[in-house]
Amino acid sequence: MNPSVTELRPAPRVAKELLKSNGFLLARMGIGFKMRAIALFEGEGFEHYDYSVLAILAEGTPETQATIAGALNVDPSRLVAVLDSLEERSLVVRQRDPQDRRRHVVNITADGKRDLARLREMTRKLENDYFGSLDSNDRETLRELLLKLACHNDPRCASAVEPPPAA
Repeated sequence: MNPSVTELRPAPRVAKELLKSNGFLLARMGIGFKMRAIALFEGEGFEHYDYSVLAILAEGTPETQATIAGALNVDPSRLVAVLDSLEERSLVVRQRDPQDRRRHVVNITADGKRDLARLREMTRKLENDYFGSLDSNDRETLRELLLKLACHNDPRCASAVEPPPAA
């Protein structure tokens, strides 16, 4: 009996050349993590931008819709839909900016802080699973290297990082 064509095919694999590319590996791991996070969040009734918006607002200062859209690099019209959903679930409140009535200022609510805690815990568990093959030192080294790259390539990241303490 002749083996079928599918029996002769080797298991799918990534080209060795691509595995030598830091950019390819970074993109592949980033996409893989993002897809798992989206599935996890949506399975719990969240949208994938909910965590980012709530985390920005939890830093304490009210933000304008335009500022949030810029920080997340999302189209302002898309952000309006995200904020509508968050507001419908009482996780944020929007008010007219008293300094400029054309703008809306967004604040996180107590319910939003509660759900943010849930999202943080879900993300912590996902990171523990996804990065499970790395020990704590490797994880910290990876985070430091990724942060260095992020700050170099994205001014939004650099502006959020606190400068190191003076010696």
